[in-house]
Amino acid sequence: MITFLVILGILVCIILILLILIQNPKGGGLSSGFSSSNNIIGVQRTGDFLENGTWGLAITIMVIAILINISAPKTGAAVNSDSKIQEQIDKTAAPGALPQMPAATDTTKK
Repeated sequence: MITFLVILGILVCIILILLILIQNPKGGGLSSGFSSSNNIIGVQRTGDFLENGTWGLAITIMVIAILINISAPKTGAAVNSDSKIQEQIDKTAAPGALPQMPAATDTTKK
């Protein structure tokens, strides 16, 4: 499942990159190729399609990332509560004893 989601996320990222590269921030890009006024897809509709596609793919990437995070196997401290550091602390500390702090000394001159 995770492998499928990762591959799907990579494909969506590649498509999003290509869709963004088609656009021109000054109103050109793909819409500049349609210069005649009697096109089926006009300049405004092309820009709307590219913008809506960009937003849709960006939202899809976010959803895929959340799904990967939810479905990923849980590893680390949450599953294995006895870490090597905690074992070392338990071995060196006496049961019930608190660590001693050095006494504060007065270093100011009067």
